[in-house]
Amino acid sequence: MDFSEDEIQRYARHILLPEVGGTGQETLLKARVLIIGAGGLGSPLALYLAAAGVGRIGLVDDDVVDLSNLQRQIAHVTARVGHAKVESAAEAMRALNPGVTVDCHNIRLGPDNVRELVRGYDIVCDGCDNFATRYLLADACVLERRTLVSAAVLRFEGQLSTFRPHDGGPCYRCLYPSAPPAGMVPSCAQAGVFGAVTGVMGTLQATEVLKEILGIGEGLSGRLLVWDALAMRFHTIRLSRDPDCRLCGEHATIHDLSGHAPAAASAAVHGAACGHEAMAPS
Repeated sequence: MDFSEDEIQRYARHILLPEVGGTGQETLLKARVLIIGAGGLGSPLALYLAAAGVGRIGLVDDDVVDLSNLQRQIAHVTARVGHAKVESAAEAMRALNPGVTVDCHNIRLGPDNVRELVRGYDIVCDGCDNFATRYLLADACVLERRTLVSAAVLRFEGQLSTFRPHDGGPCYRCLYPSAPPAGMVPSCAQAGVFGAVTGVMGTLQATEVLKEILGIGEGLSGRLLVWDALAMRFHTIRLSRDPDCRLCGEHATIHDLSGHAPAAASAAVHGAACGHEAMAPS
């Protein structure tokens, strides 16, 4: 690929890295990444992917910017309160790097549209705020053989993993076979979230996405990273594929999305008012 002078200057620090180089930067420029949620996790994730030169980035969110978002959702600014989150985030991304293409999907995610959306991208990033959407997305990624990079935050804690069952790794349902009972896990609106925690986890999520695109380093497939910000302690939990998993196991029973009720599955993504508002307990 022949880089323009502007591209050489913009991506110089990447090109200097032996693990990236010109070939890797070309790979990034050709990559397609879908982000579900333009909020706490989606903001740093989208900005760093745009800065890195990921060629096409899709944003899915049907919410608008609220003043209460600005404590953590750094892709948005006070002047854009009331604007669609996907448009607000896209404006920030294009200002940072006009060379990337941003697809704005100002829609609710549901069983009628999720597989087509997922199919159009190479890697999918989960930043939704409810279990119905999260399980819908996880199922769609397995059915469409797409890598899912999933992060979660609540209060002072974050979690991150990559799910690649099409390459032999566990899927999301291997870790959490089904959603917890309603009310078991509080939302960020109920329990709160430390704003900078979403920034760290969204940035870690972006790092894992870029590594997946480039095929470098050790990914998080088969591992769950857990961060306790108050103690400043990271630890990693090994994950195994469940042979009895209903989604990716030897005798899987989930072969389509018919088990997802349209009304529940189309619950607002809301840009992850705090990233994964419905973070499963560690």
